[in-house]
Amino acid sequence: MSTPARLLSINNYHYRRGGAEAVYFDHDQLFRELGWDTAFFSMQHDKNVASEWSAYFVDEIELGRDYGLLNKLAMAPKIIYSLEARRKLGDLLECFLPDIAHVHSVYHHISPAVLPLLRDRGVPVVLTAHDLKLLCPAYTMLSQGAVCEACRPNRVWNVAKRRCIKGSLPLSALIGIESAVHRLLDIYGRHVDRVVAPSRFYRDKFIEWGWPEQQVTYIPNYVQVGEFAPRFVAGDYFLYFGRLVRDKGVQTLITAAAEASVPLKIAGTGPHADEFKQLAAALNAEIEFLGFCAGDALHTLIRDARAVVLPSEWYENAPISVLEAYALGTPVLGADIGGIPEMIEPDVTGWLFPSGDAGVLAERLRAVAALPAEHLEASGRAARARVELHYTPTVYSEAMQALYAELLDA
Repeated sequence: MSTPARLLSINNYHYRRGGAEAVYFDHDQLFRELGWDTAFFSMQHDKNVASEWSAYFVDEIELGRDYGLLNKLAMAPKIIYSLEARRKLGDLLECFLPDIAHVHSVYHHISPAVLPLLRDRGVPVVLTAHDLKLLCPAYTMLSQGAVCEACRPNRVWNVAKRRCIKGSLPLSALIGIESAVHRLLDIYGRHVDRVVAPSRFYRDKFIEWGWPEQQVTYIPNYVQVGEFAPRFVAGDYFLYFGRLVRDKGVQTLITAAAEASVPLKIAGTGPHADEFKQLAAALNAEIEFLGFCAGDALHTLIRDARAVVLPSEWYENAPISVLEAYALGTPVLGADIGGIPEMIEPDVTGWLFPSGDAGVLAERLRAVAALPAEHLEASGRAARARVELHYTPTVYSEAMQALYAELLDA
């Protein structure tokens, strides 16, 4: 009987903190179900899921915490290149040498110090680009409320000049130094065998910024379609669910909903929640703020909505929210930015509008509100069919296995 293949998954956080962490855990589970032996390498954190590998995890670094000056000075070199992470991963590799290492988010915490070690041990490295950090020091290509590509090709000092990290000059300068060192050493380009881009937009953006075309592979995200039960009944309200922050375009959506005089429900929390509530009140908009929603409660909200609205104003990658809406039989009205347009078939599974344009969004909201129920139900069925065809665990795992096989055979 052949020995099972081995997969090592690497990510800063070992709990479901966001989309990258969801993929990190779900990817591991998929490959365990395929018969692979798997292991994790991550960072210590009080919210971590229990793991037999936690003894090897690196000490916690949280940039948002007040550690005191001496601790911050001690952490600065780790953010750029963590010798601790390299040492602890070396210890893990003594008892678990993987066939493939799959890296998710390691920036600032684990750092890319682990990548040369994996190369030295002959382990191919795949990195999923959940964000644009390898191109933009601030992850998002968003600065001062607008899309920004000022750091291309190697003008990383702009991250400090524009104070892109939490509005802080010292923190932005540190991250600028981090990016400058990594680019000078080409530490990602030389030690990552393949970047996986979940959207074609991100793949094209990496190539546009100088990554070799053969080093970047498009593999879309997925949802467990069987866990979503659609109803295909047109609702009477629009829905936004996600973080309440300006780069998601929530203020534009509130303005448009008020202008269109359509009911809107907003599910989520975030630092700008109070600001958005005040805007809705000032505009006398028919908007209900529901706070944090998840699980069956969120599924019911999505299923019963007329359409989900995704009004982003930054380069979104491949939003899982689109796939969840589709799986529940609800069409999506999305901003024409980043990877969103490639997920929406206009007038079939949803509609598009120019990102940040409240006037056009108001027109779209009025138009969708006026559509007959039969049209909305047909759009919901088309959305469900699309996710069943293109965004399933089977599609994802087959593409990922093919990529791994290619690297192992190289």
